[in-house]
Amino acid sequence: MENLLPIAIGILFGCGCYLCMRRNIVRVLLGIMLFSQAANLLIFTAAGLSTGKAPIIPGDALTLSGAHADPLPQALVLTAIVIGFAVLAFAIALVLRAYHKTGSDDLDTFRKSDQ
Repeated sequence: MENLLPIAIGILFGCGCYLCMRRNIVRVLLGIMLFSQAANLLIFTAAGLSTGKAPIIPGDALTLSGAHADPLPQALVLTAIVIGFAVLAFAIALVLRAYHKTGSDDLDTFRKSDQ
C-alpha cells in the first residue's frame, strides 16, 4: 500500500499536467481537478499511513497511548475537498457562461473575444 500511493499520486499529477496543456477549457478544468485530488492524496500520505485506534483520549487518561490516527491531515484533506468542489463548481459556471457567450470551448476563441 505504501508503494502504490506514490505511484497513484504521480499518475494523477502527470494526467493533470497533460490535461492542463490542452486547448479545450473543459479538459483544463479536469486537469485542475486531478491536481487537487493528487495534492489531497499527497497530504494524506505525507502524514503517514497508520492503522490504529481513533484519536480519542479515554476519560481516565491524560494522553493517548499506543498507535492512533492523526486527525490533522484528515481535517486538512476534508477541508481541501470541500473548497476544491466549490471552486470547481464556480469554474464550471464561468465556463458555461463563456461557452454561451462565444459558442466555443476553445481557449484561442476566448483570447480572440477579449480583443
